[in-house]
Amino acid sequence: MTNEVEKLWGEELSWITDVLIREKTAKVWMMALEKSVLSIEDLNKIPFTLLAGPDLKVSFMDHKRAVVHISKVSGEKINQMFHGELHCNMDVLISGAILCDVGKLLEYELDENGNAIQGKYGKYVRHPFSGVSLAEAAGLPPEIVHIIAAHAGEGDMIKRSTEAFVVHHADFMTFLPFKDRLK
Repeated sequence: MTNEVEKLWGEELSWITDVLIREKTAKVWMMALEKSVLSIEDLNKIPFTLLAGPDLKVSFMDHKRAVVHISKVSGEKINQMFHGELHCNMDVLISGAILCDVGKLLEYELDENGNAIQGKYGKYVRHPFSGVSLAEAAGLPPEIVHIIAAHAGEGDMIKRSTEAFVVHHADFMTFLPFKDRLK
């Protein structure tokens, strides 16, 4: 794992107990950082969405960590409270939560003022699709690739796994209030 990925995700990656999944999850981020025009510093500054107006102060990484932490706690509660009737594979869940927006590193660019914008690639290939491509190239299992594919609106067209539902709702509960909440 590179120092860059360790800086971004050290704590959260350590929650993945399957070493191969942990390494492949980190590899996806390494691949995305290599292909992206964005730096780690950019990820800690740029807004996590372009759909909530220009004054949004919540960074991409703030949002990503919130999604991962909320997903983890939700998965633990599902496993604890539903007596085996509903189960979350925690390694799949955490990897999927860490990776669900990794495609934004390819979707976003910076304009001449350093503001995040949707780049040409992103206009044609949204982040769920580019994220799936990266995850498949890293050799992650389909259960994790599915979470990346299904976490955004595109996932409304398919049946979601339990883990994909958790990540989808963690993502949207930390996005929609910035975009559409009652004030």
